[in-house]
Amino acid sequence: MSGCLDSTFAKYRLTAGTCVAALMAAATPAAAQDPQPEAVDQGREIIVTATKRASTIQDVPFSINAQTEADIERANANTIEDLSRNVAGLTIQNLGPGQSQVSIRGVSAGQIVRDQPGVKEQVGIYLDESVISLSLFTPDIDLFDLNRVETLRGPQGTLFGSGSVGGTLRYITNQPKVDVIEGKVEANVNMVDEDDFGGHIKGAINLPIVDGFAVRAVGYYTQYAGFIDALREGDSEAKNINDGWRAGGRLSFLIQPSDNFTIVPRLVYQKISTDGFNRQEVYNLYANQFTTTRPQVVFDKRQQYLLLKEAFQDEFMLADLTMNVSAGPIDITSITSYINRDILVSRDASSLTGSITIDFGLPNAAVLLPSNLRDTTDLEQISQEIRLASNGTGPFQWLVGGFYTDAARDYLQRLPTPGFDAFYDAVNGPGAAAAGASGFGPDSPYNANLPYNLQQLAIFGEASYEFGALTATAGARYYAYNETRRFISGGVFSGGDNRRDKTSSSGITPRFLLSYEASDDITLNAQVSKGFRLGGVNDPLNVPICTPADLALFGGFQDYNDETLWNYEAGVKAQTGIFTFNAAGFYTDIKNLQVTLDAGSCSSRIVFNVPKAHTMGLEAEFTATPVTGLDLSLSGSWVEAEFDSTLPEPFATNTGIREGNRLPTVPKFQMAAAATYSFPIDNDGNEAFFSASFQHVGSRFTQPADQELNPRTFVHNLAFAGMPATAATTLNLKLPDYQLINLSAGLEFDNELGITLYVNNLLDESALLSFDRERGGRARLGFQVGQPRTIGLTVRKGF
Repeated sequence: MSGCLDSTFAKYRLTAGTCVAALMAAATPAAAQDPQPEAVDQGREIIVTATKRASTIQDVPFSINAQTEADIERANANTIEDLSRNVAGLTIQNLGPGQSQVSIRGVSAGQIVRDQPGVKEQVGIYLDESVISLSLFTPDIDLFDLNRVETLRGPQGTLFGSGSVGGTLRYITNQPKVDVIEGKVEANVNMVDEDDFGGHIKGAINLPIVDGFAVRAVGYYTQYAGFIDALREGDSEAKNINDGWRAGGRLSFLIQPSDNFTIVPRLVYQKISTDGFNRQEVYNLYANQFTTTRPQVVFDKRQQYLLLKEAFQDEFMLADLTMNVSAGPIDITSITSYINRDILVSRDASSLTGSITIDFGLPNAAVLLPSNLRDTTDLEQISQEIRLASNGTGPFQWLVGGFYTDAARDYLQRLPTPGFDAFYDAVNGPGAAAAGASGFGPDSPYNANLPYNLQQLAIFGEASYEFGALTATAGARYYAYNETRRFISGGVFSGGDNRRDKTSSSGITPRFLLSYEASDDITLNAQVSKGFRLGGVNDPLNVPICTPADLALFGGFQDYNDETLWNYEAGVKAQTGIFTFNAAGFYTDIKNLQVTLDAGSCSSRIVFNVPKAHTMGLEAEFTATPVTGLDLSLSGSWVEAEFDSTLPEPFATNTGIREGNRLPTVPKFQMAAAATYSFPIDNDGNEAFFSASFQHVGSRFTQPADQELNPRTFVHNLAFAGMPATAATTLNLKLPDYQLINLSAGLEFDNELGITLYVNNLLDESALLSFDRERGGRARLGFQVGQPRTIGLTVRKGF
């Protein structure tokens, strides 16, 4: 075994596969083990695997939520954002399909945007046993044929590692079965904002092939309806420009040579393509109320301005292999995974480039050049985890394991702007643009290559002992992490950088839990745990386009350290025949919180550490069935998330890092209530149902600085199209609370046919989800907005 847990990265890579084979070969027959225990929602007795072993939600000794397949269908949910409002303490910042950013219990560093490839996630995202999180672009996994979605609140670094500093989110799929032929199909059509249609078709089938061998296949296609309109040059308007599609599938095999040995190879593929973003603008360099030589524009709701079409594409492929062996009193689990992901964010950067062109003294014809900012991410990642765990029924239970991952990520930026070099050379002399290109091609004033290599090794373990009604658990994880990257830039907007950076860290994250069974129905829990998020290196500022003031203010931020926190919590879990009530109170002490900020006019973003911050709050979830057919649920969370440090001026005002200021993106209060009533319509087992839900999300700030000098006045200071020097836009950057009402009704037949008619966002609430600014507000100002009222019909058939 010593070779299997060798402390060097290189040796571990060479021995990982050999160790897996040796461990499997050494196994002797014992009790059977499922590859992933199912969570069957029977009287809310939901089985989860949050502790890397199967148990009910009520037996897990910390705060957890599980949304089952029935919950997903009842909520007509297609994305994790749809589910999040029903989960206390879970917040999703929606920047468009495939670009959700997750926070739990108020632990948040602010909005992460496309050109921050070095930032690490604060919530770990898993598809079954494989980690798939990426801070910029959490994969927008389709929810069809999922067994459940688990939300593990509080740091989960002991068992789930870096990126789980706030908590962990786990998509758990339905697994292949060797003893049954089953399947289902689902079709949907919906209308968004009363003028664009979307829908989906999805299917799943489980087939036993021969004894001990089965396959489960899932396929889906979704058409997204658009709801953002774009004004164009020449007074034209393009409707519903943020439409798109998602298509993909999963193919899983279950190979069971014996009752105690299972092998599950799987392939997951998904592609998302959209034609625009959910951005509602209030100011654009080309379209505003200040111009005198161009038509003045005041934007309507869900409207923006474009010179070029925009696009987002995300191609995701996961191949993993999970093996489980019961070897006497020990279960052995191996998870090997490979991820390949290609992402394109293609934006209309004309207003950004135009604002810089004005500062460079180029003519108005150059300001109007269409300019396309193309950000591409190419990720390849391999991971290997091996776990050994006790499987007996005695008072002492234990689990130990090792984890290794190696990721290569290439991030590139290009700014193709046809005709730019000729205008630039006319002002600065022949060959000036080529001289500043640093070897990159023509007519692209900014280019950057950022290849990353990230390696991490971890050893972890956890043990528990039952002292009668009291169970004590202790665990720890040791991690060692290396990151290397290059930063190569060129073009007249760049600093012409060519540098190598390296960062590394190591540490131990412990966890201690107590669980006391006060009665058959009530359990009391307490936990102390540590979480961590890896640090990194900031990209250099785009010095040629910074104002002197912004260069002086933001130019000193280089490296940022690991973020760590200690979480203290106590909770109660109660369950009777008609209701379940789970609640927890927590306090989190955060050190070196990694905060994201815009670097003003530099068109750059930086990350830096805030010495001290905290979150504390209460979360509760209640479900009840007071009479036959009536299901009620209520969930809510109150979170105080604040900085405990104040930076010296002028940093405090410009960054918002002031004691008592709120951490970004997180509402203080969030709640959801739902009621479903079902009743028989005949004597053949057919039923009808009606369902209603109310969701409230409190006010938030996108970045810490947004709460300073708010409402904020953005002085545009651009001599273009007759705009006066005093032109300015004043906005309240506190994102207001919003409420959503969802209704549905349907029929469920005994032959597994279901028909549901639903209305989401009944009152057509225009929720502001985050604030969008370009170059400190000089180029563009707007908000990401939520989906308008949606009316849909879904038909499901199982067999």
